[in-house]
Amino acid sequence: MSRVGKMPIAVPQGVDVQITADQITVKGANGTLTRATHPLVKIQMDGAQVKLAPTDDSMAANAMSGTMRALLNNMVNGVSKGFEKKLNLVGVGFRAQAQGAKLNLQIGFSHPVAKDMPAGIKVECPTQTEIVIKGADRQVVGQVAAEVRAIRPPEPYKGKGIRYADERVVLKETKKK
Repeated sequence: MSRVGKMPIAVPQGVDVQITADQITVKGANGTLTRATHPLVKIQMDGAQVKLAPTDDSMAANAMSGTMRALLNNMVNGVSKGFEKKLNLVGVGFRAQAQGAKLNLQIGFSHPVAKDMPAGIKVECPTQTEIVIKGADRQVVGQVAAEVRAIRPPEPYKGKGIRYADERVVLKETKKK
């Protein structure tokens, strides 16, 4: 059995997990997340824990039990604590401004770029060169951060662009005469 799939998921106080035949719903302070169950994985509540087990001895069921456990754990953590990604703007005159569910960027183009945030995602700009994307769904937070970074990824010669806070950009040496 999968080492990850064996571990039970501790459900903290204030988080409600409901398991039906075809989906799992997790409710908490940061919202509600729903995911379809997989037929190869058996999910059951055991007090304040959720336990997962493969339905048969196949490799697919074993692998899917670990995957479903990781996804369900991310749902529980998302509705209780939430997830966040931090981005930095590097470049002269590069600025970011959050207005409600919209992110306005001035990043060296001839026009400002506006990015609308999907439902359940909050964006903050503590300074003009920092962007913090927060939400309950880990996948959506990561996807939105990747889409914002893709607007102007860091270039390899000066390092200008939008990068993750923990990203290291290796600069290339310029051409010699």
